[in-house]
Amino acid sequence: MKVLVLNSGSSSLKYQVIDMETEEMLVKGYFERIGQPNSFLTHKVKGVKHKFEHQAQNHEQAIKFVLSRLTNDHYGVIKDLNELAGIGHRVVHGGEKFSDAVIIDDNVIEEIKRCSELAPLHNPAAVLGMEACRKVVPNVKMVAVFDTAFHQTLPKERYIFPIPYEYYEKYKVRKYGFHGTSHKYVSQKVAEVMGKDIKDLKIVNCHLGQGASVCAIKNGVSVDTSMGFTPLGGIPMGTRSGDLDPSVVTYIMQKEGLSYKEAEEILNKESGAYGVSMVSVDFRDIEVDAESGGHHAKLALDIFASYIAKCMVAMNGVDVITFTAGVGEKGPLSRKAICEKLEFFGVKIDEEKNKTRGEAAEISSKDSKIKVYTIPTNEELMIARETMRHLRDRS
Repeated sequence: MKVLVLNSGSSSLKYQVIDMETEEMLVKGYFERIGQPNSFLTHKVKGVKHKFEHQAQNHEQAIKFVLSRLTNDHYGVIKDLNELAGIGHRVVHGGEKFSDAVIIDDNVIEEIKRCSELAPLHNPAAVLGMEACRKVVPNVKMVAVFDTAFHQTLPKERYIFPIPYEYYEKYKVRKYGFHGTSHKYVSQKVAEVMGKDIKDLKIVNCHLGQGASVCAIKNGVSVDTSMGFTPLGGIPMGTRSGDLDPSVVTYIMQKEGLSYKEAEEILNKESGAYGVSMVSVDFRDIEVDAESGGHHAKLALDIFASYIAKCMVAMNGVDVITFTAGVGEKGPLSRKAICEKLEFFGVKIDEEKNKTRGEAAEISSKDSKIKVYTIPTNEELMIARETMRHLRDRS
């Protein structure tokens, strides 16, 4: 049984086909500039990249072309579309409505549209992908998998903001949390690697990339997370500020004469590690600068540790800390800088083990009181698993 995983952007389409009997990724691709001149597809199969210049005016045309590549004798991995058990769609925001993945129907699409106000860049694009698939492959069942669903287990005192309660009642202003698919996958994977039952573990997972969040996972469920109402909140990211005293924003707006849109642009694209380090949006460059004595670069890396400590408190302890995503998996200096700030809790890493990049591996020393692992995330596989689980439940 094979599952097609789709991640639809406003002008792009990422995809993978995964064989669920072996959980092997058979093909992956990225359709760019949909609806624009010179749109093209990069399609990677059997380790070989193929680029196709193909004009796609909309997502329907893009998906038709992708499916033609998947069934092609030379570039394909399936003989016909009947080999697809289903299609899993990544959806960023499910609001309070969705606490789990769900089989897509008219009502689900309407609810996702209603959540678009909370994720205006992402949810409308996901709907475009779903509606295109319904036209192109109407007989293939589809499942929506939400980034926010994993965090619907947060206790109310951890998701309600200390502002007038009426704003929650009227507009559902609250902490939602994101990267849920990644946090769920990594927590399950580290339990497997450790040979432990996830229900017996307290895990702090650090999803560190251009977008970043920390999650406290107790007995397999999310009990706290750093991202808030939007993916702008929480820990500082590549170019996003993370949490701030709200008055910082209004004060700078007043001093600089900024509009709401201009302030939002600064917080999303000019802040975070880039804003503090004054070096780069790329954490690899920041690490190099920090290693050579760059004060601002080191400061940018040091900020992360306090959020991990907060997650430890939320669970009254921790058994294992995991690092994942681009920086977490491949940033030894970032991991070292973070863990050095946690030595008070008994966290110690092995310098040699910490050199690992992109592998599932323990990097803590033998005398560390808390285990530390790097675990490559695999959100596409998690989406495929969730898709199969719901299709089996329905059958």
